[in-house]
Amino acid sequence: MAPHLNIVPSMFVLLLLFISASKVQSDAFDVVAKFGAKADGKTDLSKATIFGCLERSMCAVTPSTVVIPKGTYLLSKVNLEGPCKAPIEINVQGTIQAPADPSAFKDPNWVRFYSVENFKMFGGGIFDGQGSIAYEKNTCENREFRSKLPVNIRFDFVTNALIQDITSKDSKLFHINVFACKNITLERLKIEAPDESPNIDGIHMGKSEGVNIIASDIKTGDDCISIGDGTKNMVIKEITCGPGHGISIGSLGKFQNEEPVEGIKISNCTITNTSNGARIKTWPGEHGGAVSEIHFEDITMNNVSSPILIDQQYCPWNKCKKNEESKVKLSNISFKNIRGTSALPEAIKFICSGSSPCQNVELADIDIKHNGAEPATSQCLNVKPITSGKLNPILKRLF
Repeated sequence: MAPHLNIVPSMFVLLLLFISASKVQSDAFDVVAKFGAKADGKTDLSKATIFGCLERSMCAVTPSTVVIPKGTYLLSKVNLEGPCKAPIEINVQGTIQAPADPSAFKDPNWVRFYSVENFKMFGGGIFDGQGSIAYEKNTCENREFRSKLPVNIRFDFVTNALIQDITSKDSKLFHINVFACKNITLERLKIEAPDESPNIDGIHMGKSEGVNIIASDIKTGDDCISIGDGTKNMVIKEITCGPGHGISIGSLGKFQNEEPVEGIKISNCTITNTSNGARIKTWPGEHGGAVSEIHFEDITMNNVSSPILIDQQYCPWNKCKKNEESKVKLSNISFKNIRGTSALPEAIKFICSGSSPCQNVELADIDIKHNGAEPATSQCLNVKPITSGKLNPILKRLF
């Protein structure tokens, strides 16, 4: 029986927060009407427009709303930094475009929210990273170039936030990065990038607690959602993912002093035409860590190459210590009611660490068929899964 997850009901908390805030007089700042912004796709939203608007909002004593009307706006960079004196909302209705040339950026930031509390962003608008030029140069050998590519939207040290009905398009690097945040809900998001976009995760997070990702559609060139160290008490549900690399815990174990990942529930998702489905990945050798209470439930796989995968020999670009075992400990992991089709014969693959075998891995009601003529297969190394209900394919254990 899966343990109860102490997930913070952040949507309810946020609803109460914004209902309460609405009772107080609110200032609204329209970047066109009050600050002369031009929706011509050429004029940069300088400090005289969006910067001044946001800074003024941060100084306001009463709740404030920033409105970006429909139209296309060029924005070189913005950093909204707290602490806030009152709740703030950003109503993005238009399309905000980044400079297309990657050389315009000297660090990995484009739109950044830092140390902000009681924050809401909504409106149906689009953040367009114009990443096509960056994709051509973003290779594993070109590390210096990659280090300066910006994330489309970055949330750092944000508390009590609700992000709704926003699109991130063609980011040069990750679309959305969530770091050191608490009680933040991302709902009804659209994330769009071509499947050949390199290292372009949809949503990546780390060192955060009480994150909810709900009812969102993610199409990108890497993990739809990737969960880094220090992530706790998280809910992911009603996600459509694909193309991309699936929904992943990790990669973990590459760096020293990584914090545990625990209390993650992923449910009611559909994953289509991806290289992976439900995945946990850790580096061989390298450093220790812990992953526990991870639960994948009620997931449909459509033509997924590796639908269910634990990979403790994760070694992209062959840059790892392949002859060593992973030091990351995996325990209390479940895969339940997962159905659909696999693009390759091997539908279930558990490659656990020999020095620290996976503990308490559960599979229940699994029915994954291979799209080809061969039947679906599996392999299990250094793990003895607990099984119940239907199990297709049957587990092949390699001890």
